Amino acid sequence: MKAVYLTDHGGLDALQYGDMPEPTVGPNDIKVRVRACSLNRLDIFTRAGIKGTRMVFDGPHILGGDVAGDVAETGSEVTNVKVGDRVVVNPRLTCGQCQYCIAGESELCTRPGRIGSNTHGGYAEYVKVPGVNAVVLPESISYVEASSLPTVFMPSWTMLLRRANLQPWETVLVLSASSGVGTAAIQVAKNIVGARVIATTSSDKKAKMAKALGADEVINYSNEDIAERVKELTDRRGVNVVVDHVGEQFWPAASKSLAPGGRYGICGVTTGYRAQLQMGVMFVRNQTVFGVFMGRQEDLRQIVDMVGKGVIRGIVHDTFPLQDAARAHMAMEEQSYFGKLVLTVD
Repeated sequence: MKAVYLTDHGGLDALQYGDMPEPTVGPNDIKVRVRACSLNRLDIFTRAGIKGTRMVFDGPHILGGDVAGDVAETGSEVTNVKVGDRVVVNPRLTCGQCQYCIAGESELCTRPGRIGSNTHGGYAEYVKVPGVNAVVLPESISYVEASSLPTVFMPSWTMLLRRANLQPWETVLVLSASSGVGTAAIQVAKNIVGARVIATTSSDKKAKMAKALGADEVINYSNEDIAERVKELTDRRGVNVVVDHVGEQFWPAASKSLAPGGRYGICGVTTGYRAQLQMGVMFVRNQTVFGVFMGRQEDLRQIVDMVGKGVIRGIVHDTFPLQDAARAHMAMEEQSYFGKLVLTVD
């Protein structure tokens, strides 16, 4: 099969296009004929070997966690999907045996992994994944849109609905509206919950796109102070929930924007890991800071259901053929996109 793979960490030239053997399925696996695989920041970090992603290569490695395609083969124990089904795949790997998995809290799995990181991913014509990780797609959802869903909607869903318990009368601050998580969080907060949404972005063009997606107000942080603008927009009360997938860069302004009883959710740290926490303010104002990493398989099923009904949608900025993966990585590094970048496989 054709694939894009790494044999060492490096720049764009580390991405090699060539032949790899097709995966062999075990009894609980399925083989998916990949039709689309969206990019994530993790792909960029893994290619470069930074931010905790450095690998010891014992052969070529294929990136890509967010996969949509057709079931080409099923293992003997797989019952939830069949050959020919159109599916999207949850990239989160769980053991299914620890106390948390058994309790239905698989996001807390003690032996987690990720497709495209711990196993070969979807930058290829075929990928092997656990059968349980697949969700069948309705015909109304394209492969490209489906591949844009898991890694951005699952943490947004977990953060806003389960952990923060966002309410319709509350206000949420979504940092970096143009990112995949930003576009997902705006829609979950507005279209699923019905809350007021304040978003941030870096240009007037992106601000218009964020408003079209459902944001009530958008702060252009290139020329506006986030904390001061939030005070103006909330009559100095602050926001009830913050969605932060950016990390260090916006922590000072966003944490100042949190209302009493507010919940600050973190699902990414692309600009840095470290921040100064004012613990006195936190306990006096009864605030909560928590982390989220993906979610549960049932979350993805519900997300697909809502996309199929037209309540939310995957936002795709551009697509690239598989062999142009390096060009897609370059586009992601340039950060001039709104939504997701997706590789397509003929």
